Amino acid sequence: MSKIGNQLARLEGEEVARGVRMLLARPLLTAVHDPDGFDLIRRRREPIVKWFDYYTGWRVLVEPRAGYARLFKTTQRPDRTRPALDRRRYVLLCVVCAELLTTPTTTADALAEKTRQTIALDGLPSFDPNRRSDRNAYTDVLRFLEEQGVIEHNEPQLRADPTLITRLLAAPISPSTVDSIEDLTRESRYENAHRSLWQRHSTMRRLIDDPVVYREDLTASQLAFLTSPSGRKIVQTGVGLAGCTLEERAEGYLVVDADAIATDTRFPDDDSNEKVAALLLLDRLAQGPASTEDLVEETRELLTKFRNWAKAYQSDGGAGRLAADGLALLEAFGLARTENGTVRRLPAAARYAVEELHD
Repeated sequence: MSKIGNQLARLEGEEVARGVRMLLARPLLTAVHDPDGFDLIRRRREPIVKWFDYYTGWRVLVEPRAGYARLFKTTQRPDRTRPALDRRRYVLLCVVCAELLTTPTTTADALAEKTRQTIALDGLPSFDPNRRSDRNAYTDVLRFLEEQGVIEHNEPQLRADPTLITRLLAAPISPSTVDSIEDLTRESRYENAHRSLWQRHSTMRRLIDDPVVYREDLTASQLAFLTSPSGRKIVQTGVGLAGCTLEERAEGYLVVDADAIATDTRFPDDDSNEKVAALLLLDRLAQGPASTEDLVEETRELLTKFRNWAKAYQSDGGAGRLAADGLALLEAFGLARTENGTVRRLPAAARYAVEELHD
């Protein structure tokens, strides 16, 4: 191959890797929110689609004219530690989306009133736009839809893209046809497929989607795949093609993206009170396991000592809420685990010890 050919091949490889990681971080990527990113995915869509299909079994849809790319990430083990919204907001999200499909152009106030009426008629938990907690939840739903590129909110008008609303759901089966989460996430393609296909896809899904994967959390089949020469080669090749590296430790595995492109949220950083609290709680857990009550007390002492910090939590019950939010982050990043009311630090947490941050 000529020098120019080598350079072009290297450029394509770099762009495919970048496109894969962008979709991992933002499964619904629109030209409006990221024109350069969408253009890259549009140009390299064939190898990107093939990467996801071969290594993860996930489907990628790229619509150049509509201006969006959608990675349909499905799993048979939904992760409850990293929800996009809480249960209350998910209910509002579903109702709001249903209303926007009917009336794509409206105002926030009119949409809130229609949502209130629909919720009342369907017998769902009441929604009152005049109630502060409900108004905050409603605002969070609109913000989520705006971040996904589904709506444009220019006061007072709100305009939705019905096509993108229908692309929000990644489940392989329509929710109206099933009775449980297990049925909703069932992928029929694996029912009669060779076992190696599910081994490859399920293992790669875990590695690229979870911050850290511990051996004890893998199935016997997945662990056998990772420790076999052929399986290890497949994983290392796939991770490398995505522009990442695979770190292996005695306790488990970690896929590292040095450019942090595939990361939808970072830890540690100081962009939220919850992350600061999580880092401080992690330092406390370095001393040994602690009860959840101990962590609440630790958080209460921090709030007392720094009264101008975390003002949203400087109220009755604030210490409990902040400790719970910080602990939820630690569990989501695979840094801590709670069992029977006792919290223990996991091996990957050694990377984030507070004393190391000051080296």
